[in-house]
Amino acid sequence: SSSSSLFLPVVIVVVAYHKNLLRGSQTKSLLQQHLLRPHHPFGSTHQPHNTSHITPDAKMCKPNETKAAIFSETKLNEADAELMKEKHNEWIKNFDYDGFYQEIRALGKKLEDAQGPEDVAHLNRMVMWSNMCAAFGLVSMGFAVNIFSIVGISLYIFSRWTMIAHHTCHGGYEKCHPERKGRWSRFKFALSTLWRRWNDWFDWMMPEAWNIEHNTRHHYNLSEVHDPDLVEHNMHSLREQKGPHFLKYFNVVFLMATWKWFYYAPNTYKELKLAKMRREGKPIPKGIKPEAPITFKDIFTQDNVFYTGWEFLAVVFGPYLLIHFFLTPIPFYFLGEQLGDYGYTGAMMYKNAVWNLFFAEILTNFHAFLAITTNHAGDDMYRFEQPCRPYSGSFFLRQVLASVDFSMGTDLIDFMHGWLNYQIEHHMWPNLSMLSYQRSAPLVKEICNKYGVPYVQENVFLRLKKTVDIMVGNTSMRRFPEAVETAYLRRDAEIEAEKNK
Repeated sequence: SSSSSLFLPVVIVVVAYHKNLLRGSQTKSLLQQHLLRPHHPFGSTHQPHNTSHITPDAKMCKPNETKAAIFSETKLNEADAELMKEKHNEWIKNFDYDGFYQEIRALGKKLEDAQGPEDVAHLNRMVMWSNMCAAFGLVSMGFAVNIFSIVGISLYIFSRWTMIAHHTCHGGYEKCHPERKGRWSRFKFALSTLWRRWNDWFDWMMPEAWNIEHNTRHHYNLSEVHDPDLVEHNMHSLREQKGPHFLKYFNVVFLMATWKWFYYAPNTYKELKLAKMRREGKPIPKGIKPEAPITFKDIFTQDNVFYTGWEFLAVVFGPYLLIHFFLTPIPFYFLGEQLGDYGYTGAMMYKNAVWNLFFAEILTNFHAFLAITTNHAGDDMYRFEQPCRPYSGSFFLRQVLASVDFSMGTDLIDFMHGWLNYQIEHHMWPNLSMLSYQRSAPLVKEICNKYGVPYVQENVFLRLKKTVDIMVGNTSMRRFPEAVETAYLRRDAEIEAEKNK
């Protein structure tokens, strides 16, 4: 009876998971509609980038006339005129929009065509490094609560998400991997079943939900109000909070230690449900703002109309909590029973393993927060008001103006950053391999310098300070002049019209 009571929770979770999950063809269909092709990220039934209000100008600029012409012909309102007086916006006045777009677009094509066996070998090496961290941490975690097990497990969880799952789910290896139609396809990796989730990428977030929230909503609405990862917008209540300032910093530290399960898991699941509603043509209930984040504290409240709290616990939260923290350490219980002569007991080794997993969870949350949240926040990052066409001139420009790179250049440095230190390049071309970003960064930086576009590269800990300042309201992000933004969008429409002639 003890064994049956042990596995009863597992059975309940598995049944609930598969009852509620968008499985098989449904999941694949939903993801394909959002991530159909690298250069056409939205399917035919969902197009959040409504740029129909931007039409070609009758007086169309020729490519060799666009240097400074776009700005010089733009009528600024009073607010935009004030923005253009700021020194950091000087580059806009003489920006060669078409030249920048053409060079970045050509570089992306060149990088994509250059991918091959070397990229696959590099992926395999990074998978090996990640697995070595897991092996060291998991094998040693039952003997004592120790820093080596904690760091090993933490690095494994971090790298499995930020490097392996991240780039695979973007389709980074679909054009060069021998198994590109199998496990390493973005439509199969970690998807459809609990077994695949456990084997490929097991974390607090549901992979299907993360694919929608991150690969679609974040990447193609970067620094707009509909970007689900826009720190300044999501932290509005904290920024406006009254009372002692130190309480704001306390809230930030709490979020850093818990953000994956407290914020990311429930909010990504909301985005999955929201995408399903849009696909089925269901209206969003009145009074509900779809861009408002859902956190763990909201899942049982009236603010959450997208799913029930019990569904979230059974499908998203529960499987990881149960399997990772309580079932994974079980072998150490039986090992401890065999090592009584050496001073161990089953209960002792089981508790040691659980504590190591617990501390590793806190550490990997801090690590992920440091490498991820800091990518697009700071008083030198821009925000935008209107959506843009994917892979247009506006799109490429925004990825530079709203992203930051960190220290880079070697596999070890990049591994410790989770390969998120090439954020500018990754946002320009999400469907490339990790190795491609290493190759591309110096070239992108050179193009940006040539055209005067601010290319921000800074130490990750300095970026943490700038991110926290945004979170607590000490500073604010830059606003891009809306009239110039509209002029660039109009130019995108002109270029699109030229292509379709």
